[in-house]
Amino acid sequence: MKFLRPALLIASKDLRSEFRTKETLNASFSFALAILVLFSFAFDPDSDMIRQIAGGLLWMVFAFSSALILNRGFAREVPNDCLDTLIASPVSGAQLFLGKTLANYVLLLLVEAVSLPVFGVFYNANWARRLGPLMLVFVLAAWALAVMGTMFSALTVNLRLRELMLPALLYPALVPALMAAIQLTNLLIAGDTVGKEDQIWFRLLAGFDAIFTLLGLALAETVFVG
Repeated sequence: MKFLRPALLIASKDLRSEFRTKETLNASFSFALAILVLFSFAFDPDSDMIRQIAGGLLWMVFAFSSALILNRGFAREVPNDCLDTLIASPVSGAQLFLGKTLANYVLLLLVEAVSLPVFGVFYNANWARRLGPLMLVFVLAAWALAVMGTMFSALTVNLRLRELMLPALLYPALVPALMAAIQLTNLLIAGDTVGKEDQIWFRLLAGFDAIFTLLGLALAETVFVG
Protein backbone atom coordinates (compact mmCIF):
# COMPACT_ATOMS: atom_id res chain seq x y z
CA MET A 1 0.00 0.00 0.00
CA LYS A 2 2.91 2.33 0.73
CA PHE A 3 4.14 1.75 -2.81
CA LEU A 4 0.69 2.23 -4.36
CA ARG A 5 -0.28 5.50 -2.63
CA PRO A 6 2.05 7.80 -4.64
CA ALA A 7 1.11 6.01 -7.86
CA LEU A 8 -2.59 6.53 -7.15
CA LEU A 9 -1.97 10.20 -6.38
CA ILE A 10 -0.22 10.67 -9.72
CA ALA A 11 -3.03 8.83 -11.51
CA SER A 12 -5.71 10.93 -9.82
CA LYS A 13 -3.81 14.13 -10.68
CA ASP A 14 -3.68 13.18 -14.35
CA LEU A 15 -7.33 12.15 -14.42
CA ARG A 16 -8.48 15.36 -12.74
CA SER A 17 -6.47 17.36 -15.24
CA GLU A 18 -7.97 15.46 -18.16
CA PHE A 19 -11.56 15.57 -16.92
CA ARG A 20 -11.18 19.31 -16.37
CA THR A 21 -10.25 20.02 -20.02
CA LYS A 22 -11.40 16.80 -21.77
CA GLU A 23 -9.20 17.69 -24.73
CA THR A 24 -7.64 14.24 -25.09
CA LEU A 25 -10.85 12.34 -24.39
CA ASN A 26 -12.83 14.42 -26.87
CA ALA A 27 -10.21 13.87 -29.58
CA SER A 28 -10.08 10.12 -28.90
CA PHE A 29 -13.87 9.74 -28.82
CA SER A 30 -14.24 11.73 -32.05
CA PHE A 31 -11.58 9.71 -33.84
CA ALA A 32 -13.00 6.34 -32.71
CA LEU A 33 -16.58 7.26 -33.61
CA ALA A 34 -15.57 8.71 -36.99
CA ILE A 35 -13.73 5.52 -37.98
CA LEU A 36 -16.61 3.29 -36.89
CA VAL A 37 -19.19 5.37 -38.77
CA LEU A 38 -17.09 5.66 -41.95
CA PHE A 39 -16.41 1.92 -42.08
CA SER A 40 -20.10 1.19 -41.59
CA PHE A 41 -20.77 3.07 -44.85
CA ALA A 42 -17.82 1.47 -46.63
CA PHE A 43 -19.11 -2.06 -45.97
CA ASP A 44 -22.50 -3.70 -46.02
CA PRO A 45 -22.16 -5.55 -42.73
CA ASP A 46 -23.91 -8.89 -42.40
CA SER A 47 -23.43 -11.65 -39.85
CA ASP A 48 -20.65 -13.38 -41.79
CA MET A 49 -18.75 -10.16 -42.36
CA ILE A 50 -19.10 -9.12 -38.72
CA ARG A 51 -17.64 -12.47 -37.67
CA GLN A 52 -14.59 -11.76 -39.86
CA ILE A 53 -13.93 -8.05 -39.25
CA ALA A 54 -15.27 -7.25 -35.76
CA GLY A 55 -12.06 -7.87 -33.85
CA GLY A 56 -9.76 -6.27 -36.40
CA LEU A 57 -11.95 -3.18 -36.78
CA LEU A 58 -12.45 -2.61 -33.05
CA TRP A 59 -8.82 -3.05 -32.12
CA MET A 60 -7.64 -0.92 -35.02
CA VAL A 61 -9.89 1.84 -33.66
CA PHE A 62 -8.68 1.33 -30.08
CA ALA A 63 -5.01 1.15 -31.05
CA PHE A 64 -5.05 4.32 -33.16
CA SER A 65 -7.22 6.36 -30.78
CA SER A 66 -5.03 5.26 -27.85
CA ALA A 67 -2.05 7.06 -29.39
CA LEU A 68 -3.85 10.36 -28.79
CA ILE A 69 -4.21 9.51 -25.10
CA LEU A 70 -0.76 8.03 -24.60
CA ASN A 71 1.02 10.94 -26.26
CA ARG A 72 -0.42 13.32 -23.69
CA GLY A 73 0.57 11.22 -20.67
CA PHE A 74 4.00 12.82 -20.34
CA ALA A 75 3.66 15.68 -22.83
CA ARG A 76 1.40 17.57 -20.40
CA GLU A 77 4.25 17.55 -17.89
CA VAL A 78 6.81 19.18 -20.21
CA PRO A 79 5.71 22.85 -19.84
CA ASN A 80 7.17 24.65 -16.82
CA ASP A 81 9.54 21.72 -16.18
CA CYS A 82 6.81 19.75 -14.40
CA LEU A 83 8.32 16.44 -15.53
CA ASP A 84 11.72 17.34 -14.05
CA THR A 85 9.97 18.24 -10.80
CA LEU A 86 8.18 14.89 -10.72
CA ILE A 87 11.41 13.01 -11.38
CA ALA A 88 13.20 14.98 -8.64
CA SER A 89 10.41 14.34 -6.13
CA PRO A 90 10.58 11.49 -3.57
CA VAL A 91 8.39 9.40 -5.86
CA SER A 92 10.34 6.51 -7.40
CA GLY A 93 10.47 5.90 -11.13
CA ALA A 94 8.38 2.75 -10.73
CA GLN A 95 5.68 4.66 -8.85
CA LEU A 96 5.65 7.42 -11.47
CA PHE A 97 5.39 4.84 -14.24
CA LEU A 98 2.58 2.97 -12.50
CA GLY A 99 0.63 6.16 -11.81
CA LYS A 100 0.85 7.29 -15.42
CA THR A 101 -0.10 3.82 -16.61
CA LEU A 102 -3.18 3.69 -14.37
CA ALA A 103 -4.38 7.08 -15.62
CA ASN A 104 -3.92 6.04 -19.25
CA TYR A 105 -5.65 2.73 -18.53
CA VAL A 106 -8.78 4.43 -17.18
CA LEU A 107 -8.98 6.72 -20.21
CA LEU A 108 -8.53 3.79 -22.61
CA LEU A 109 -11.32 1.86 -20.89
CA LEU A 110 -13.61 4.89 -21.28
CA VAL A 111 -12.93 5.02 -25.03
CA GLU A 112 -13.67 1.29 -25.29
CA ALA A 113 -16.87 1.66 -23.25
CA VAL A 114 -18.18 4.34 -25.60
CA SER A 115 -17.04 2.70 -28.84
CA LEU A 116 -18.48 -0.77 -28.24
CA PRO A 117 -22.19 0.26 -28.11
CA VAL A 118 -21.67 2.45 -31.20
CA PHE A 119 -20.16 -0.54 -32.98
CA GLY A 120 -23.19 -2.63 -32.01
CA VAL A 121 -25.62 -0.04 -33.42
CA PHE A 122 -23.89 0.65 -36.74
CA TYR A 123 -22.88 -2.94 -37.46
CA ASN A 124 -25.97 -4.64 -36.05
CA ALA A 125 -23.75 -6.78 -33.82
CA ASN A 126 -25.04 -8.41 -30.64
CA TRP A 127 -21.79 -8.02 -28.70
CA ALA A 128 -23.43 -8.72 -25.32
CA ARG A 129 -23.93 -12.47 -25.89
CA ARG A 130 -20.54 -13.32 -24.34
CA LEU A 131 -20.24 -10.17 -22.28
CA GLY A 132 -18.14 -11.54 -19.40
CA PRO A 133 -15.30 -13.03 -21.47
CA LEU A 134 -15.44 -10.06 -23.88
CA MET A 135 -14.98 -7.60 -21.01
CA LEU A 136 -12.04 -9.67 -19.79
CA VAL A 137 -10.44 -9.38 -23.23
CA PHE A 138 -10.96 -5.62 -23.23
CA VAL A 139 -9.53 -5.24 -19.71
CA LEU A 140 -6.42 -7.32 -20.46
CA ALA A 141 -5.73 -5.79 -23.87
CA ALA A 142 -6.30 -2.23 -22.63
CA TRP A 143 -3.70 -2.83 -19.92
CA ALA A 144 -1.25 -4.02 -22.59
CA LEU A 145 -1.86 -0.80 -24.53
CA ALA A 146 -1.47 1.31 -21.38
CA VAL A 147 1.73 -0.36 -20.15
CA MET A 148 3.54 -0.35 -23.49
CA GLY A 149 2.23 3.07 -24.46
CA THR A 150 3.27 4.67 -21.18
CA MET A 151 6.79 3.30 -21.45
CA PHE A 152 7.26 4.43 -25.05
CA SER A 153 5.64 7.77 -24.24
CA ALA A 154 8.28 8.30 -21.55
CA LEU A 155 11.02 7.39 -24.01
CA THR A 156 9.80 9.79 -26.71
CA VAL A 157 8.53 12.71 -24.62
CA ASN A 158 11.59 14.89 -25.30
CA LEU A 159 11.71 14.17 -29.03
CA ARG A 160 10.56 16.84 -31.45
CA LEU A 161 8.54 14.31 -33.47
CA ARG A 162 7.12 12.38 -30.52
CA GLU A 163 3.64 12.24 -32.12
CA LEU A 164 5.16 10.20 -34.97
CA MET A 165 7.73 8.23 -33.01
CA LEU A 166 5.32 6.87 -30.41
CA PRO A 167 3.09 4.96 -32.88
CA ALA A 168 6.14 3.82 -34.86
CA LEU A 169 7.61 2.21 -31.73
CA LEU A 170 4.39 1.14 -30.05
CA TYR A 171 2.45 -0.75 -32.72
CA PRO A 172 5.14 -3.33 -33.66
CA ALA A 173 5.67 -4.11 -29.96
CA LEU A 174 1.92 -4.62 -29.48
CA VAL A 175 1.50 -7.18 -32.28
CA PRO A 176 1.22 -10.27 -29.97
CA ALA A 177 -1.33 -8.60 -27.68
CA LEU A 178 -3.37 -7.21 -30.58
CA MET A 179 -3.38 -10.59 -32.35
CA ALA A 180 -4.76 -12.26 -29.22
CA ALA A 181 -7.34 -9.52 -28.67
CA ILE A 182 -8.52 -9.66 -32.29
CA GLN A 183 -8.88 -13.45 -32.30
CA LEU A 184 -10.83 -13.49 -29.04
CA THR A 185 -13.03 -10.52 -29.97
CA ASN A 186 -13.98 -12.13 -33.30
CA LEU A 187 -14.88 -15.32 -31.48
CA LEU A 188 -16.91 -13.74 -28.69
CA ILE A 189 -18.84 -11.20 -30.78
CA ALA A 190 -19.87 -14.09 -33.04
CA GLY A 191 -21.36 -15.71 -29.93
CA ASP A 192 -18.99 -18.67 -29.83
CA THR A 193 -17.51 -20.08 -26.66
CA VAL A 194 -13.80 -20.02 -25.97
CA GLY A 195 -12.65 -23.60 -26.46
CA LYS A 196 -9.48 -25.19 -25.17
CA GLU A 197 -7.61 -24.39 -28.37
CA ASP A 198 -8.53 -20.69 -28.07
CA GLN A 199 -7.59 -20.32 -24.41
CA ILE A 200 -4.00 -19.86 -25.49
CA TRP A 201 -4.96 -16.31 -26.56
CA PHE A 202 -6.08 -15.49 -23.02
CA ARG A 203 -2.82 -16.90 -21.67
CA LEU A 204 -0.89 -14.85 -24.21
CA LEU A 205 -2.65 -11.64 -23.16
CA ALA A 206 -2.17 -12.33 -19.45
CA GLY A 207 1.48 -13.27 -19.93
CA PHE A 208 2.11 -10.19 -22.08
CA ASP A 209 0.59 -7.95 -19.39
CA ALA A 210 2.56 -9.57 -16.57
CA ILE A 211 5.92 -9.55 -18.36
CA PHE A 212 5.80 -5.99 -19.63
CA THR A 213 4.35 -4.61 -16.39
CA LEU A 214 7.30 -6.08 -14.49
CA LEU A 215 9.76 -4.87 -17.14
CA GLY A 216 8.25 -1.38 -17.06
CA LEU A 217 8.48 -1.18 -13.28
CA ALA A 218 12.06 -2.51 -13.31
CA LEU A 219 13.29 -0.19 -16.07
CA ALA A 220 11.33 2.94 -15.13
CA GLU A 221 14.13 4.46 -13.07
CA THR A 222 16.56 4.02 -15.95
CA VAL A 223 14.14 5.56 -18.44
CA PHE A 224 13.38 8.62 -16.31
CA VAL A 225 16.77 9.26 -14.74
CA GLY A 226 19.18 7.58 -17.14
